[in-house]
Amino acid sequence: MGTPPIVALVLAAAFGLAACGDTAKLPVSAGTGPDPELPPPARTLIPTVKVAPAKGWAQGAAPQPAAGLAVTRFAEGLDHPRWLLALPNGDVLVAESNAPPRPEQGKGIKGWFMKRFMKKAGAAVPSANRITLLRDADGDGIAEFRSAFLEGLNSPFGMTLAGDALYVANTDAVLRFPYRAGDTQITAPGEKVVDLPAGPRNHHWTKTVLADPAGERLFVSTGSNSNVAENGMEEEEGRAAIWIVDAKTGEHRIFASGLRNPIGLAFEPDTGALWTTVNERDELGSDLVPDYMTSVRDGGFYGWPYSYFGTHVDERVEPQRPDLVAKALVPDYALGPHTASMGLAFSKGAGLPPPLENGAFVGQHGSWNRKPPSGYKVIFVPFANGLPAGEPIDVLTGFLDADGNALGRPVGVVLDGKGGVLVADDVGNIVWRVAPAR
Repeated sequence: MGTPPIVALVLAAAFGLAACGDTAKLPVSAGTGPDPELPPPARTLIPTVKVAPAKGWAQGAAPQPAAGLAVTRFAEGLDHPRWLLALPNGDVLVAESNAPPRPEQGKGIKGWFMKRFMKKAGAAVPSANRITLLRDADGDGIAEFRSAFLEGLNSPFGMTLAGDALYVANTDAVLRFPYRAGDTQITAPGEKVVDLPAGPRNHHWTKTVLADPAGERLFVSTGSNSNVAENGMEEEEGRAAIWIVDAKTGEHRIFASGLRNPIGLAFEPDTGALWTTVNERDELGSDLVPDYMTSVRDGGFYGWPYSYFGTHVDERVEPQRPDLVAKALVPDYALGPHTASMGLAFSKGAGLPPPLENGAFVGQHGSWNRKPPSGYKVIFVPFANGLPAGEPIDVLTGFLDADGNALGRPVGVVLDGKGGVLVADDVGNIVWRVAPAR
């Protein structure tokens, strides 16, 4: 009896995934900075797949901090910690979260394999749907108190505080909760501010929210519903964009578009400009396309899906839109291909020593579409006069072991207001604290 056709196809695809794909010809540094090298696309029949299996940290083990820094376990035993918010009183909120049910996301052979790979990478655990409060009252760099601050959420991610209102970005809506300094739990129901694109596919499910300094407007990021609009642009309504939302009424509009998956949001201290970290498209080879960080212009268009890093056309997209490509803005600073750069936090005014006193910390979750892997670390990009000014500095490394296993994967980063940087590690289930060594 012969092998059934569908089984034969799956087996052939499995063999292809192991045997095909490309290997990087350039170092990650070539795809980093204001003028990255952008070689011709290297498209293969089967996408490059190099997944770092999730392993977790041994007891007492830790990532490697840069010289002059020390790292401690601020909190451990968490459930897929993803994003962080430091409150003015020193408390820290951590979103313990993962993707919601997405019945359309895993369909087809490619979808089936991607689900398998994401499980291998540690990204298939059920969502805790919780925000936990961490408190280090004695200032020793370890949170001795924790409390379930908000529960029953829907794949929460971004959080921002504006006066006595805490805003939480669920995967499908921004909610407002009452907050008082020192609260260890919120039991009041959330008030919906605005619905966000979600649905049964919900390809990029994470949503981030940031209040402006006056607390009157919210900036909300929402990633694309595909890699390069392969499911049609009608599924991309309101996506691949940053919204601006009236915090009271929920009225909103697109602030900037063409951003495939904007995640980190922060205001640069010198200029007040909004900046974001963006995960760019996959399946153009190990050397393309660099993720990036950029200032965000009101009304700006950044290329997705029609082009990348300005006017470099992606020929996979149909129909083409040369009119939009012509006005695509070039991002300020590339962060390396497939690094999955997510967390973003500016350091100025935090009291950190040189060379970390003025710039941006970036949490790089790590690649799956590159050989060899990229990311899997926290970097620091120096700034001067409101713009990147130099090569990135490795701040926290060692998230991959010698066998290519992921001991951890950094996501959100935040300044704790006490001279330290907190890093959410969703494979290690730890929040790390990096601070000057004593």
